[in-house]
Amino acid sequence: MMEKEKLSYKLENFEGPLDLLLFLIAKKKLQIVDISISELVDQYMEQIEAMREQDMDIASEFVEMAARLVYIKTVSLLPKHEEAEELKKELEGQLLEYQECKRVAAQLSKMISFDAYTREPAEIEPDRRYKRKHTCMELLEAYQNAVGRGKKALPPTAETFSGIVSHRIVSVASQIISVLRKLWKRSAVPYDSLFEEKKERSELVATFLAILELIKGKRIRVEEGKTPMVKMAEKRR
Repeated sequence: MMEKEKLSYKLENFEGPLDLLLFLIAKKKLQIVDISISELVDQYMEQIEAMREQDMDIASEFVEMAARLVYIKTVSLLPKHEEAEELKKELEGQLLEYQECKRVAAQLSKMISFDAYTREPAEIEPDRRYKRKHTCMELLEAYQNAVGRGKKALPPTAETFSGIVSHRIVSVASQIISVLRKLWKRSAVPYDSLFEEKKERSELVATFLAILELIKGKRIRVEEGKTPMVKMAEKRR
């Protein structure tokens, strides 16, 4: 009799008992539906024994499959072996499914790199909520500054406009020079300090417009904070 072919393998090459069974079937160049359970059991048990001889740890799933194959072989020897046929078909179905999974996995491995993943940037809705926290006193101070140093702003009356023509006209250009002079002496000044010496409405308006003009021309910048500061803008290269 011809000596059976010995199979050499490493346990880590097989991901489980189904993987080992497919290897044994492929070695015989058979179709899954054409396997002989009796011959398959003998070959499978040879592999289990080879594992033990090499003092390899045999996973419980490999031992469980060995017991399952032996049971199918035993039942098939009975006069009525309908149960054996059902068990064999169940095993064949699992092997076919596992074989298909391996085929698809092999195709996907060529298309996808599992070491890196790229995708188009997701569109994220910008969060426009104001997240800074303020104390009650800070809110009160901000309110007082908004309405005019603690006084509630009232709608202007007709008398308010009657004396405008008699007021001294203050040019925006003169206030631009005034703002730049203050910043020339110091690198930064509080925003409110630019209005401290301004008593007339025309001076306040001209100073405010001067600040806007300087910001627009990128000559100064206003930094927010507990006390807003006005600073000279960095010189362009």
